[in-house]
Amino acid sequence: MISETKIYAKTYDFILWLFPQTLKFPKSHRFVLAQRIENTLLDFLECIIEANAEADKLPLLKKADVKLEKLRTLVRLSKDFKFMSLKAYEYAAGELEEIGRMLGGWIRQNRTRNRSLVKQSSLPPLS
Repeated sequence: MISETKIYAKTYDFILWLFPQTLKFPKSHRFVLAQRIENTLLDFLECIIEANAEADKLPLLKKADVKLEKLRTLVRLSKDFKFMSLKAYEYAAGELEEIGRMLGGWIRQNRTRNRSLVKQSSLPPLS
């Protein structure tokens, strides 16, 4: 069940923390940068949910990895524009780093699993 996976729980908790942060952005940027951050984070969560349900998880995990990199860049921009305090940015960067490590582990695990399946399927049938 997806609600029991650590990366899902970590991402969900990060959403609960980050969305109120984006409400503090200046109105002129709330509907551009804040909206992009929120949508990218929700897209990332959707990739995690979908990957958990698929047999071949790797394409969705790679897509999630790209979303995570976009999110890191958007959060960094928020800090550089001073829409986010340095303390909030440090927290967000740490959370994104931890989520990234979890995602990287999941990707490695699936690459190993896919290699094992390819090796098994390329063996000649037993007589």
